[in-house]
Amino acid sequence: MLELAQAPTTPPSWRKILPHDLAASVVVFLVALPLSMGIALASGAPILAGLVAGAVGGIVVGALAGAPLQVSGPAAGMAVISFGLIQQYGFPALCAITVGAGALQILLGFARVGRVVMAISPAVLHGMLAGIGILITLSQLHIVLGGTPESSAWKNLLALPDQIADLHGVATVLGVTTIGILVLWPLLPLKRLRVPAALVAVVLVTGISILWGREVPRVQLPDSLLGSFVPPALPQGNLGGILGAVLTVALVASAESLVCAVATDKLHSGPRAKLDRELIAQGAGNLLSGLLGGLPITGVIVRSTANIDSGARTRLSTILHGVWMLIFVSLLGALLTRIPLSVLAGLLCVVGSRLVHPSDIRELIRHREGTVYFATLGGVVGINLLAGLGLGVAVALFQLLWRLSRVQIEKKTTGDRWQVTFRGYLTFLTVPQITAALAALPRGARVDVNLNTEVLDHAAFEALHAWRLGYERTGGTVDIDQVHELRPRLGRAASPTSNTSKDRPAAALDLGPGDPVVAER
Repeated sequence: MLELAQAPTTPPSWRKILPHDLAASVVVFLVALPLSMGIALASGAPILAGLVAGAVGGIVVGALAGAPLQVSGPAAGMAVISFGLIQQYGFPALCAITVGAGALQILLGFARVGRVVMAISPAVLHGMLAGIGILITLSQLHIVLGGTPESSAWKNLLALPDQIADLHGVATVLGVTTIGILVLWPLLPLKRLRVPAALVAVVLVTGISILWGREVPRVQLPDSLLGSFVPPALPQGNLGGILGAVLTVALVASAESLVCAVATDKLHSGPRAKLDRELIAQGAGNLLSGLLGGLPITGVIVRSTANIDSGARTRLSTILHGVWMLIFVSLLGALLTRIPLSVLAGLLCVVGSRLVHPSDIRELIRHREGTVYFATLGGVVGINLLAGLGLGVAVALFQLLWRLSRVQIEKKTTGDRWQVTFRGYLTFLTVPQITAALAALPRGARVDVNLNTEVLDHAAFEALHAWRLGYERTGGTVDIDQVHELRPRLGRAASPTSNTSKDRPAAALDLGPGDPVVAER
């Protein structure tokens, strides 16, 4: 019966798409504006650097993106790295490092390694983000309390009691009020309003600070945007450190962006993300952001979720949110200078704390990945981000090798019949356990071997085959039941007297993918 060909569906007209994208772009702009300023504050960079990165992330990355509904900009995940690099090399050097990282991302994208970057264990990524969240929360909590953050998490923790004992009244009240609004707003029955909690908190508490009339540290922006331009510049010497920083920024920004792109795909039914193209777009954005004096850029799940939930249909919403940010900073930047710094710090405390997801921890522990998670988190908080990532990857690899070296062996006997079941991974690492278990069987018995495993490498295969040949030559009988579809299959061994090709063991054969797997009893 012939099937009728379906007529190609025509894409919806821009008149139907524009209202949805326009509305979504406004919502994303309102979410991104305070976050961009707050992340600049946490990075120790000029506030303008976060706004420049937000505009470039919207316009440039949005136009080139392989994940059209993902929204890019300065992210909390890069704030700790940026802060450390600024403290070590200065802000102009961070801009130069961002340019280099962008160029490296473009090369990685053209080399089609987008999928390779995602080979990092999810436990490492979750642990990294949780560690970054703790670092941001501890540092910004000092600003909420009216003080200044220390240089490390441990020093921030030790300084908290003195900071609490010496509260700076007005700034503390404003910061704590901001945190309270952000926590309580989602619990209120106001979902239909679709007003971002961050916008409500910043606008409301800023208004309170103006009416209060008390002096508090506020956002500072230059009078002239062009006059405040900071060109990228590399410091003299320490080329190895700079190259390491470029590699760190490129890899962390790439991993965060690609993981965000995959997560964004789960939130909509539109075209799937093209990861290599997304990597090139992120590289172009970082290259231009660094040249213009902006912070590093990554894909941001909070903004992307807001974009999709607000009804965005195409990349136009992402591009327009960057346009609105550029227009607002150019024409209405004076309004931003009324925002107290403790308000932005309160916003970042909540954002940082939400990077630690209890549900992720429970899920990772259930899958026995908790060790990797906590090793990464401890390394990021206790040492630095790069050390935390290295420690997490090392623990993940060790845990993988440990699992590959373990096999469960069960033996049962009924009269002269033995049943041996192998569960786990049959690899070269488990060959000593396999051969020891089989060597302990009595001679001349009937043995049923059940391979309840999905991994059988060549070394384990050869060990099983060699044991079978030897055991059957001594008068025993061996039946091997392959529960899963393993290649190559272990067939019945040859008899001691057979020399013809037709009597060669079936184990020497490799069945094709289409051949059925059956029990060999």
